[in-house]
Amino acid sequence: MDARDLVRWAKLVRSVKAVGTAQGLLSLRSAWRHRRSDAVGLERRGTELARMPGVVEGADPQPGGGVVRFARSSLRVRVTAGGAVFCGWDGAEPEPSYALDGTCPEADERVALEPDTAGGWRVVSERVTVTVSRTGEVEVRTPGGVLLRRDLPPRWWEPAGAGAPGQDGALHGGAGARWLQRSEVAADARFFGLGGRASGPRLRDGTYRLWNTDPGGSFEPGDDPLYLTMPVQLVVADAGTHLVFHDNSWDGTVTLREGQEGAGSGHDRPGGCRIRMDGGPLRYWVIAGTPARVLQGWAALTGAPAVPPRWALGHHHARWGFGDAEEVRRVVTGYRERDLPLSAVHLDIDHHAANRVFTVDRGRFPDLPGLAAELRAGGVRLVSIVDPAVKAEPGDAVYDSGSAEDVFVRDARGREVRGVVWPGEAVFPDFTDPRVRKWWSGLYAERLAQGFSGVWHDMNEPVSFAAFGEATLPRSARHALEGRGGDHREAHNVYALAMARAGYEGLCELRPGERPFLFSRSGWAGLQRYGGSWSGDVATGWPGLRASLSLVIGLGLSGVPYSGPDIGGFTGFPSPELYLRWFQLGAYLPLFRTHSAITAGRREPWEFGPRVLEHAAAALRERQRLLPYFVTLAQLAGRTGAPYVRPVWWRTPKDRELRDCEDAFLLGDALLVAPVLEEGAERRTVRLPRGRWYDTATGRAYEGPGQVELEAPLSHIPVLARAGSVVPVAGPDGGVELEVWLPCQGRKGGGGGWLAVDAGDGWEKTELVRFATRLRGGEVSVEREDGGEAGYPVRVRGEVPPPPSNRSRGHR
Repeated sequence: MDARDLVRWAKLVRSVKAVGTAQGLLSLRSAWRHRRSDAVGLERRGTELARMPGVVEGADPQPGGGVVRFARSSLRVRVTAGGAVFCGWDGAEPEPSYALDGTCPEADERVALEPDTAGGWRVVSERVTVTVSRTGEVEVRTPGGVLLRRDLPPRWWEPAGAGAPGQDGALHGGAGARWLQRSEVAADARFFGLGGRASGPRLRDGTYRLWNTDPGGSFEPGDDPLYLTMPVQLVVADAGTHLVFHDNSWDGTVTLREGQEGAGSGHDRPGGCRIRMDGGPLRYWVIAGTPARVLQGWAALTGAPAVPPRWALGHHHARWGFGDAEEVRRVVTGYRERDLPLSAVHLDIDHHAANRVFTVDRGRFPDLPGLAAELRAGGVRLVSIVDPAVKAEPGDAVYDSGSAEDVFVRDARGREVRGVVWPGEAVFPDFTDPRVRKWWSGLYAERLAQGFSGVWHDMNEPVSFAAFGEATLPRSARHALEGRGGDHREAHNVYALAMARAGYEGLCELRPGERPFLFSRSGWAGLQRYGGSWSGDVATGWPGLRASLSLVIGLGLSGVPYSGPDIGGFTGFPSPELYLRWFQLGAYLPLFRTHSAITAGRREPWEFGPRVLEHAAAALRERQRLLPYFVTLAQLAGRTGAPYVRPVWWRTPKDRELRDCEDAFLLGDALLVAPVLEEGAERRTVRLPRGRWYDTATGRAYEGPGQVELEAPLSHIPVLARAGSVVPVAGPDGGVELEVWLPCQGRKGGGGGWLAVDAGDGWEKTELVRFATRLRGGEVSVEREDGGEAGYPVRVRGEVPPPPSNRSRGHR
């Protein structure tokens, strides 16, 4: 066993204490079985030959670009009507793809490949210029000619005698070529994204693996990879912002190196990226523009984010370890008696019969539909966990149905792949088969009949407990892959994405009048089409608190705008201060959920003493007050792809100081949230973007760019509002009112904001109203951008700052 195997073994030993010795022995047997399966089912890599494209031989212009032919490869370049750039080597096309939203974007028919003066080819469009050199180097530049990225000629390693590359970039009759691509970006560039990463949101120098992984137990900053990895990078530099997505679901690594200006003899050392993949096509997309335009282009390419129902934007309470229905009632009553807002309660695997999916323990939950109806009458929904693993035992209804339909993953010899998860020995549906997704979709009828209003997918990396080796399915396991056929090396990273599709489509079909609520621990590019995600099992501790924010920002920049952490951490016993600071952060994140392990301490706010309860209640009431704003951000995300939670550089990506700020974030365009991430801190420094900002606690004005030091007592965390912004909030009577932060004086001092006119939780198109604000002669005006009065009560906030000569700007 190698070092990683020893770590997994230690984690398994700890888990055996929770699930029993029999489970541990099953895990040991399963690991040996998976190793033998791979020994039989995977071809051995023998002698490999290296290959590079060689010298250009010609080109075939086509609408939007064309194909450039090299001595030992070919490159397809296509610029879409929206300005996205596709590059595919060795005949790789944009489709088939699990990431794309079912339709390939139309090419920009106004442009095509044309010769350049250096012996290569280029495509010049309104938004980008793509140049292909005579040796296969690809450059993407702005319309003004500024270089955004340079992709060096790739290198492949393919089995000797394997023949020519196939249309999908893989070699006929085998696993395909491993490949490497190196890229250069500006020396000042910063990297973000790659899915959910605990260290970030800015990604430092290092190697990041692209393989969805349950770290086992819990994780902290530095643990990598985690549950939801994506080959999606957002690169931010003075030259501009661009996103690059390598559409390949195989195992791989991304190695990043930040550049250095004036390195060595005074020349800049560019930033670098090196991506290695174990197989599959070498194809990628580049989208350039402002951060908002880039994320909008990403959503256009991979699908609009699903808009959660209104109730899903409130507070959720979850726990692995609810003893029975009466304990659930006691928790909900505790919230109600203390006048604490609560939208949903989540039931973990312990409400199942013997941990079996799509079942109920009738002894502990004798009338689950009745409990659900009772809670819903009080405004609280039930949400169910759903794991993919099915107990492999004749007599289990789900197993019998699946066996009859032949839906479970098989090995290279045609036998069901057996693993070990919470119910014991288990089998796994092949969600890459449309027929299997249809079967699985129908199973959600049982969840709806039990009264659940939503689902959370867990253990779907997928996980199979293992004493050594990888805690997942054997790499040789066979998958349908939409009829193309293949194995788990290609299917692993898209397994959870395909499961999310099955669940989402099932909920849509079974309850067509309501938008589904679904979030998933694992996934891949395109997950946002079906729902959101959460942090997974973040360790309880101050590092875990910081990792929570990193994950939410990183997922948002990877296209998944709805996510949040386990407040208080999944493991352990948070101190009252840590719990409160986590809770205060969570109140400003899209998914606001407390959750913990069966062996961890309680997470109800009243369990941490009267002082914490008082301040947590204030955070809950503020979240409830901001609910119209969250509803608006959800609708905007669904239409534009813009995340609710944005890095502070979102509107000013050329501000280098802001690009390195990782301990604060923008909530929409209006609010800047500065959580307390350090123990004992009651003041903190906040870096402000350009413009005037008001401390929402005091109304005091500060001018950016620059730093301010703000009070951060235990009662609240610093939140600032942008001058001129309009924030829709819940008024005292429950209706919507517009909270307007005093605009700056002058022609350029106006502002504005959006309001989503709530149309309920169905599919009716929601009206989005844009407001404009102006300060004229000491009077604040608020008007609809399309003309007319605001139509809602308006409350103006913010102190009028003193004249510049008599006041401190509050920054240093």
